[in-house]
Amino acid sequence: MAAERWLRRAWRGDIGPVSAAGLVALAGLYGCGVAVRAALYAVGVLRTRRLACPVISIGNITLGGSGKTPLTELVARAIVGLGSKPAVLSRGYGRRSRGVQIVADAQGVRLGARDGGDEPVLLAERLPGIPVVVGESRYEAGRVALERCGADTLVLDDGFQHRTLAKDLEIVAVAGRAPWGNGRMFPRGVLREPVSALRRAHVIVVTNAPAPTAVEEIREALGRHADAAAVVAATTVPETAREVETGRVAPPGALRGRRLLAFAGLAAPEGFAATLRTLGADVAEVVEFRDHHPYTRDEIEALMVRARAAGAEALVTTEKDWVRVREIGAPGIPLWVLAVRMCLDRPEILGQALARALLARGVERSNQ
Repeated sequence: MAAERWLRRAWRGDIGPVSAAGLVALAGLYGCGVAVRAALYAVGVLRTRRLACPVISIGNITLGGSGKTPLTELVARAIVGLGSKPAVLSRGYGRRSRGVQIVADAQGVRLGARDGGDEPVLLAERLPGIPVVVGESRYEAGRVALERCGADTLVLDDGFQHRTLAKDLEIVAVAGRAPWGNGRMFPRGVLREPVSALRRAHVIVVTNAPAPTAVEEIREALGRHADAAAVVAATTVPETAREVETGRVAPPGALRGRRLLAFAGLAAPEGFAATLRTLGADVAEVVEFRDHHPYTRDEIEALMVRARAAGAEALVTTEKDWVRVREIGAPGIPLWVLAVRMCLDRPEILGQALARALLARGVERSNQ
Protein backbone atom coordinates (compact mmCIF):
# COMPACT_ATOMS: atom_id res chain seq x y z
CA MET A 1 0.00 0.00 0.00
CA ALA A 2 2.87 2.39 0.82
CA ALA A 3 4.40 1.81 -2.62
CA GLU A 4 1.07 2.45 -4.32
CA ARG A 5 0.59 5.71 -2.41
CA TRP A 6 4.10 6.79 -3.33
CA LEU A 7 3.42 6.09 -7.01
CA ARG A 8 0.21 8.11 -6.88
CA ARG A 9 2.20 11.00 -5.43
CA ALA A 10 4.74 10.55 -8.23
CA TRP A 11 2.00 10.67 -10.85
CA ARG A 12 0.81 13.96 -9.34
CA GLY A 13 4.35 15.31 -9.45
CA ASP A 14 4.78 15.32 -5.64
CA ILE A 15 8.25 13.72 -5.54
CA GLY A 16 11.80 14.99 -5.83
CA PRO A 17 13.75 15.36 -9.08
CA VAL A 18 16.02 12.37 -8.42
CA SER A 19 13.08 10.00 -7.86
CA ALA A 20 11.28 11.45 -10.87
CA ALA A 21 14.34 10.89 -13.06
CA GLY A 22 14.57 7.29 -11.91
CA LEU A 23 10.93 6.70 -12.79
CA VAL A 24 11.45 8.30 -16.21
CA ALA A 25 14.29 5.86 -16.90
CA LEU A 26 12.15 2.90 -15.82
CA ALA A 27 9.27 4.16 -17.94
CA GLY A 28 11.64 4.31 -20.92
CA LEU A 29 12.58 0.67 -20.41
CA TYR A 30 8.94 -0.30 -19.99
CA GLY A 31 7.97 1.61 -23.14
CA CYS A 32 10.71 -0.13 -25.11
CA GLY A 33 9.42 -3.49 -23.93
CA VAL A 34 5.89 -2.60 -25.02
CA ALA A 35 7.13 -1.47 -28.44
CA VAL A 36 9.25 -4.60 -28.97
CA ARG A 37 6.34 -6.84 -28.02
CA ALA A 38 4.03 -5.04 -30.46
CA ALA A 39 6.63 -5.36 -33.23
CA LEU A 40 7.05 -9.08 -32.60
CA TYR A 41 3.32 -9.60 -32.95
CA ALA A 42 3.27 -7.45 -36.10
CA VAL A 43 5.90 -9.59 -37.86
CA GLY A 44 4.52 -12.89 -36.62
CA VAL A 45 7.31 -13.91 -34.25
CA LEU A 46 4.74 -13.86 -31.46
CA ARG A 47 1.54 -15.50 -32.63
CA THR A 48 -2.11 -14.98 -31.95
CA ARG A 49 -4.39 -18.02 -31.82
CA ARG A 50 -8.05 -18.05 -32.74
CA LEU A 51 -10.95 -19.94 -31.21
CA ALA A 52 -14.04 -21.03 -33.13
CA CYS A 53 -16.29 -18.28 -31.76
CA PRO A 54 -16.53 -14.49 -31.59
CA VAL A 55 -14.24 -12.91 -28.99
CA ILE A 56 -15.17 -9.51 -27.57
CA SER A 57 -12.53 -7.66 -25.55
CA ILE A 58 -13.11 -5.03 -22.85
CA GLY A 59 -10.01 -3.14 -21.76
CA ASN A 60 -8.23 0.16 -21.30
CA ILE A 61 -4.78 1.70 -21.69
CA THR A 62 -4.39 2.98 -18.14
CA LEU A 63 -3.98 1.36 -14.74
CA GLY A 64 -7.57 0.83 -13.61
CA GLY A 65 -10.25 3.28 -12.63
CA SER A 66 -11.99 3.48 -16.03
CA GLY A 67 -15.01 1.27 -15.33
CA LYS A 68 -14.03 -1.97 -17.08
CA THR A 69 -15.98 -4.26 -14.75
CA PRO A 70 -19.43 -2.60 -15.08
CA LEU A 71 -18.77 -2.25 -18.81
CA THR A 72 -18.01 -5.98 -19.04
CA GLU A 73 -21.32 -6.69 -17.32
CA LEU A 74 -23.17 -4.38 -19.71
CA VAL A 75 -21.58 -6.03 -22.76
CA ALA A 76 -22.36 -9.56 -21.53
CA ARG A 77 -26.01 -8.61 -21.00
CA ALA A 78 -26.15 -7.04 -24.47
CA ILE A 79 -24.80 -10.24 -26.03
CA VAL A 80 -27.50 -12.25 -24.26
CA GLY A 81 -30.04 -9.80 -25.67
CA LEU A 82 -28.71 -10.58 -29.15
CA GLY A 83 -29.50 -14.26 -28.62
CA SER A 84 -25.99 -15.58 -27.97
CA LYS A 85 -24.52 -17.45 -25.01
CA PRO A 86 -21.52 -15.54 -23.65
CA ALA A 87 -18.92 -16.56 -21.11
CA VAL A 88 -16.69 -14.04 -19.36
CA LEU A 89 -12.94 -14.72 -19.28
CA SER A 90 -10.61 -13.09 -16.77
CA ARG A 91 -7.12 -13.58 -15.46
CA GLY A 92 -8.54 -13.46 -11.94
CA TYR A 93 -6.02 -11.02 -10.49
CA GLY A 94 -5.21 -11.63 -6.82
CA ARG A 95 -6.58 -15.18 -6.64
CA ARG A 96 -4.59 -17.85 -4.85
CA SER A 97 -5.52 -20.62 -7.34
CA ARG A 98 -3.59 -21.37 -10.51
CA GLY A 99 -4.50 -22.60 -13.96
CA VAL A 100 -7.96 -22.50 -15.51
CA GLN A 101 -10.80 -22.41 -12.99
CA ILE A 102 -14.56 -22.20 -13.54
CA VAL A 103 -15.78 -19.47 -11.19
CA ALA A 104 -19.40 -19.88 -12.26
CA ASP A 105 -21.44 -21.90 -14.71
CA ALA A 106 -25.12 -22.13 -15.59
CA GLN A 107 -25.85 -23.75 -12.22
CA GLY A 108 -24.33 -20.97 -10.13
CA VAL A 109 -21.18 -19.54 -8.53
CA ARG A 110 -18.63 -22.21 -7.64
CA LEU A 111 -15.67 -20.27 -6.22
CA GLY A 112 -15.14 -17.44 -3.77
CA ALA A 113 -12.92 -14.40 -4.16
CA ARG A 114 -9.79 -16.09 -2.78
CA ASP A 115 -9.80 -18.77 -5.48
CA GLY A 116 -11.68 -16.97 -8.25
CA GLY A 117 -10.65 -13.33 -7.86
CA ASP A 118 -12.86 -10.50 -6.63
CA GLU A 119 -13.92 -9.07 -10.00
CA PRO A 120 -14.74 -12.47 -11.58
CA VAL A 121 -16.86 -13.42 -8.54
CA LEU A 122 -18.60 -10.05 -8.63
CA LEU A 123 -19.38 -10.50 -12.33
CA ALA A 124 -20.59 -14.05 -11.71
CA GLU A 125 -23.02 -12.84 -9.05
CA ARG A 126 -24.30 -9.97 -11.17
CA LEU A 127 -24.63 -12.18 -14.27
CA PRO A 128 -26.47 -15.29 -13.02
CA GLY A 129 -26.41 -18.13 -15.54
CA ILE A 130 -23.48 -16.69 -17.50
CA PRO A 131 -20.25 -18.72 -17.10
CA VAL A 132 -17.18 -16.96 -15.73
CA VAL A 133 -13.81 -18.65 -16.26
CA VAL A 134 -10.40 -17.49 -15.06
CA GLY A 135 -6.96 -18.49 -16.26
CA GLU A 136 -3.51 -17.09 -16.97
CA SER A 137 -3.99 -18.28 -20.57
CA ARG A 138 -7.13 -16.72 -22.02
CA TYR A 139 -6.91 -19.22 -24.89
CA GLU A 140 -7.10 -22.21 -22.54
CA ALA A 141 -9.78 -20.51 -20.44
CA GLY A 142 -11.74 -19.91 -23.63
CA ARG A 143 -11.51 -23.58 -24.60
CA VAL A 144 -12.94 -24.56 -21.23
CA ALA A 145 -15.76 -22.04 -21.58
CA LEU A 146 -16.68 -23.42 -25.02
CA GLU A 147 -16.26 -27.13 -24.29
CA ARG A 148 -17.50 -27.39 -20.71
CA CYS A 149 -19.78 -24.40 -20.20
CA GLY A 150 -21.69 -24.32 -23.50
CA ALA A 151 -20.72 -20.77 -24.46
CA ASP A 152 -20.73 -19.58 -28.08
CA THR A 153 -19.20 -16.12 -27.48
CA LEU A 154 -16.33 -15.02 -25.25
CA VAL A 155 -16.03 -11.70 -23.41
CA LEU A 156 -12.49 -10.86 -22.25
CA ASP A 157 -12.37 -8.74 -19.10
CA ASP A 158 -9.26 -6.50 -19.23
CA GLY A 159 -8.25 -7.88 -22.61
CA PHE A 160 -6.85 -4.94 -24.59
CA GLN A 161 -3.21 -5.79 -23.88
CA HIS A 162 -3.86 -9.52 -24.24
CA ARG A 163 -2.59 -10.48 -27.71
CA THR A 164 -2.33 -14.28 -27.60
CA LEU A 165 -6.05 -14.75 -28.34
CA ALA A 166 -7.48 -13.28 -31.54
CA LYS A 167 -10.30 -10.79 -30.92
CA ASP A 168 -13.16 -9.72 -33.16
CA LEU A 169 -14.14 -6.53 -31.36
CA GLU A 170 -11.97 -4.28 -29.17
CA ILE A 171 -13.96 -2.12 -26.74
CA VAL A 172 -11.82 0.28 -24.72
CA ALA A 173 -12.92 2.20 -21.63
CA VAL A 174 -11.41 5.66 -21.20
CA ALA A 175 -11.89 7.63 -17.98
CA GLY A 176 -13.68 10.91 -18.58
CA ARG A 177 -11.50 12.65 -15.98
CA ALA A 178 -7.79 12.74 -16.83
CA PRO A 179 -8.12 10.00 -19.49
CA TRP A 180 -4.35 9.57 -19.90
CA GLY A 181 -3.36 10.52 -16.34
CA ASN A 182 -0.23 12.64 -16.57
CA GLY A 183 0.34 11.39 -20.12
CA ARG A 184 3.37 9.28 -19.18
CA MET A 185 4.06 5.56 -19.38
CA PHE A 186 4.18 3.39 -16.27
CA PRO A 187 5.78 3.72 -13.74
CA ARG A 188 6.18 7.48 -14.32
CA GLY A 189 2.49 7.60 -15.19
CA VAL A 190 -0.59 5.40 -15.54
CA LEU A 191 -0.37 4.53 -19.23
CA ARG A 192 0.00 0.81 -19.94
CA GLU A 193 0.53 1.59 -23.64
CA PRO A 194 0.98 4.76 -25.68
CA VAL A 195 -2.27 6.51 -26.59
CA SER A 196 -1.51 5.59 -30.21
CA ALA A 197 -2.35 1.98 -29.29
CA LEU A 198 -6.00 3.01 -29.49
CA ARG A 199 -5.71 2.49 -33.24
CA ARG A 200 -6.58 -1.13 -32.43
CA ALA A 201 -9.88 -0.11 -30.83
CA HIS A 202 -13.26 -0.44 -32.56
CA VAL A 203 -15.43 1.19 -29.87
CA ILE A 204 -14.24 3.64 -27.22
CA VAL A 205 -16.42 4.22 -24.16
CA VAL A 206 -15.74 7.47 -22.29
CA THR A 207 -16.80 6.86 -18.70
CA ASN A 208 -18.01 9.38 -16.12
CA ALA A 209 -16.99 12.55 -17.92
CA PRO A 210 -17.42 15.63 -15.68
CA ALA A 211 -19.26 17.49 -18.47
CA PRO A 212 -20.42 16.93 -22.07
CA THR A 213 -17.61 19.19 -23.24
CA ALA A 214 -15.10 16.75 -21.76
CA VAL A 215 -16.45 13.98 -24.00
CA GLU A 216 -16.03 16.20 -27.05
CA GLU A 217 -12.48 17.10 -26.05
CA ILE A 218 -11.61 13.41 -25.66
CA ARG A 219 -13.29 12.62 -28.99
CA GLU A 220 -11.15 15.27 -30.68
CA ALA A 221 -7.99 13.93 -29.03
CA LEU A 222 -8.90 10.39 -30.09
CA GLY A 223 -9.25 11.57 -33.67
CA ARG A 224 -5.46 11.70 -33.84
CA HIS A 225 -5.12 8.10 -32.70
CA ALA A 226 -8.37 6.18 -33.27
CA ASP A 227 -10.31 8.01 -35.97
CA ALA A 228 -11.98 4.78 -37.12
CA ALA A 229 -13.39 3.94 -33.67
CA ALA A 230 -16.93 4.77 -32.60
CA VAL A 231 -17.01 6.90 -29.42
CA VAL A 232 -19.83 6.70 -26.88
CA ALA A 233 -20.24 8.21 -23.42
CA ALA A 234 -21.16 6.21 -20.33
CA THR A 235 -22.04 6.97 -16.73
CA THR A 236 -21.70 4.69 -13.73
CA VAL A 237 -24.83 5.22 -11.65
CA PRO A 238 -25.70 3.95 -8.16
CA GLU A 239 -28.16 1.08 -8.33
CA THR A 240 -28.85 -0.17 -4.79
CA ALA A 241 -27.65 0.20 -1.22
CA ARG A 242 -27.70 -3.05 0.74
CA GLU A 243 -27.55 -3.20 4.52
CA VAL A 244 -25.52 -6.30 5.32
CA GLU A 245 -26.80 -6.76 8.86
CA THR A 246 -30.47 -7.06 7.84
CA GLY A 247 -30.09 -8.00 4.17
CA ARG A 248 -32.35 -5.08 3.25
CA VAL A 249 -31.87 -3.79 -0.30
CA ALA A 250 -32.81 -0.13 -0.59
CA PRO A 251 -32.54 2.62 -3.21
CA PRO A 252 -29.19 4.46 -3.09
CA GLY A 253 -30.98 7.43 -1.56
CA ALA A 254 -31.17 5.46 1.69
CA LEU A 255 -27.62 6.69 2.39
CA ARG A 256 -28.70 10.35 2.38
CA GLY A 257 -27.99 12.08 5.68
CA ARG A 258 -26.18 9.10 7.21
CA ARG A 259 -22.76 9.68 8.72
CA LEU A 260 -20.59 6.93 7.25
CA LEU A 261 -16.97 5.84 7.21
CA ALA A 262 -16.14 4.70 3.69
CA PHE A 263 -13.42 2.23 2.76
CA ALA A 264 -12.40 0.81 -0.61
CA GLY A 265 -9.59 -1.04 -2.33
CA LEU A 266 -9.87 0.39 -5.83
CA ALA A 267 -7.59 1.84 -8.46
CA ALA A 268 -9.51 5.15 -8.17
CA PRO A 269 -11.23 5.31 -4.74
CA GLU A 270 -11.89 9.03 -5.09
CA GLY A 271 -14.73 8.22 -7.50
CA PHE A 272 -16.45 6.11 -4.83
CA ALA A 273 -16.20 8.94 -2.31
CA ALA A 274 -17.59 11.43 -4.83
CA THR A 275 -20.55 9.15 -5.54
CA LEU A 276 -21.37 8.88 -1.84
CA ARG A 277 -21.32 12.64 -1.41
CA THR A 278 -23.50 13.06 -4.50
CA LEU A 279 -26.04 10.76 -2.82
CA GLY A 280 -26.07 13.08 0.18
CA ALA A 281 -24.14 10.83 2.58
CA ASP A 282 -22.15 12.51 5.34
CA VAL A 283 -18.74 10.92 4.67
CA ALA A 284 -16.73 11.12 7.88
CA GLU A 285 -13.59 9.65 6.33
CA VAL A 286 -12.44 7.63 3.32
CA VAL A 287 -9.95 4.87 4.10
CA GLU A 288 -8.06 3.73 1.02
CA PHE A 289 -6.56 0.30 0.44
CA ARG A 290 -4.64 -0.92 -2.59
CA ASP A 291 -6.62 -2.36 -5.49
CA HIS A 292 -7.75 -5.99 -4.86
CA HIS A 293 -6.61 -5.69 -1.23
CA PRO A 294 -7.07 -8.96 0.75
CA TYR A 295 -8.71 -7.70 3.94
CA THR A 296 -7.89 -9.16 7.35
CA ARG A 297 -10.00 -9.35 10.52
CA ASP A 298 -7.63 -6.90 12.25
CA GLU A 299 -8.15 -4.34 9.47
CA ILE A 300 -11.92 -4.61 9.70
CA GLU A 301 -11.78 -4.19 13.47
CA ALA A 302 -9.53 -1.14 13.00
CA LEU A 303 -12.12 0.33 10.62
CA MET A 304 -14.80 -0.21 13.25
CA VAL A 305 -12.71 1.70 15.82
CA ARG A 306 -12.14 4.57 13.35
CA ALA A 307 -15.84 4.71 12.53
CA ARG A 308 -16.83 4.99 16.19
CA ALA A 309 -14.15 7.64 16.82
CA ALA A 310 -15.47 9.67 13.88
CA GLY A 311 -19.06 9.42 15.08
CA ALA A 312 -20.10 7.34 12.07
CA GLU A 313 -23.19 5.18 12.41
CA ALA A 314 -22.00 2.62 9.85
CA LEU A 315 -19.33 1.57 7.36
CA VAL A 316 -19.90 1.72 3.61
CA THR A 317 -17.98 0.01 0.82
CA THR A 318 -18.27 -1.21 -2.76
CA GLU A 319 -19.60 -4.52 -4.07
CA LYS A 320 -16.10 -5.46 -5.19
CA ASP A 321 -14.72 -4.88 -1.68
CA TRP A 322 -17.61 -6.71 -0.02
CA VAL A 323 -16.83 -9.81 -2.10
CA ARG A 324 -13.49 -9.94 -0.26
CA VAL A 325 -14.61 -8.70 3.16
CA ARG A 326 -17.42 -11.22 3.56
CA GLU A 327 -14.97 -14.13 3.44
CA ILE A 328 -13.67 -13.08 6.86
CA GLY A 329 -17.14 -12.22 8.21
CA ALA A 330 -19.25 -9.09 8.58
CA PRO A 331 -18.03 -6.34 10.92
CA GLY A 332 -19.56 -5.75 14.34
CA ILE A 333 -21.23 -2.51 13.27
CA PRO A 334 -23.68 -1.83 10.42
CA LEU A 335 -22.22 -2.00 6.92
CA TRP A 336 -23.76 -0.72 3.70
CA VAL A 337 -22.71 -2.02 0.27
CA LEU A 338 -23.25 0.29 -2.69
CA ALA A 339 -23.92 -1.36 -6.05
CA VAL A 340 -23.55 0.45 -9.38
CA ARG A 341 -24.35 -0.15 -13.03
CA MET A 342 -23.25 1.47 -16.27
CA CYS A 343 -25.51 3.37 -18.68
CA LEU A 344 -24.56 4.41 -22.23
CA ASP A 345 -25.77 7.61 -23.88
CA ARG A 346 -26.11 5.81 -27.23
CA PRO A 347 -26.46 2.08 -26.55
CA GLU A 348 -27.41 1.39 -30.16
CA ILE A 349 -23.82 2.09 -31.27
CA LEU A 350 -22.45 -0.65 -29.04
CA GLY A 351 -25.35 -2.96 -29.94
CA GLN A 352 -24.67 -2.59 -33.65
CA ALA A 353 -20.94 -3.23 -33.19
CA LEU A 354 -21.65 -6.37 -31.19
CA ALA A 355 -24.21 -7.64 -33.71
CA ARG A 356 -21.73 -7.18 -36.57
CA ALA A 357 -19.01 -9.04 -34.67
CA LEU A 358 -21.33 -11.95 -33.87
CA LEU A 359 -22.75 -12.26 -37.36
CA ALA A 360 -19.32 -11.97 -38.98
CA ARG A 361 -18.25 -15.11 -37.14
CA GLY A 362 -21.43 -16.98 -38.03
CA VAL A 363 -23.11 -17.06 -34.61
CA GLU A 364 -26.80 -17.63 -35.10
CA ARG A 365 -29.10 -15.37 -33.14
CA SER A 366 -31.78 -17.44 -31.49
CA ASN A 367 -34.22 -14.55 -31.43
CA GLN A 368 -34.32 -14.24 -35.21
